[in-house]
Amino acid sequence: MEQQAKVLEGRVRTGHFRKPIVIQPGRIDRDRVVVSVSDAAEVLLRDWPKPTSERRLAAIRACLAVMRGEKRPRVARQAFIVAAKDARILLGDQI
Repeated sequence: MEQQAKVLEGRVRTGHFRKPIVIQPGRIDRDRVVVSVSDAAEVLLRDWPKPTSERRLAAIRACLAVMRGEKRPRVARQAFIVAAKDARILLGDQI
């Protein structure tokens, strides 16, 4: 039990997702595997195909909340998946 608590705490601190998310933000042959809140934030800020999307902005806010320690990584992961579906770049949310 203590071991699980340490693993969970490490995920929260580092922002790692339990399951990766696979997206295709650009060229067809360039899939990207997103494994953490920082990965998600980087994609949202640099490589997002729909920059004015409300769902993208919600995902950015969720990532920031996790980085500030206000939310758990799963909140940012779910917001990222919703935004990726909206942008039609989601290939899969688990490997």
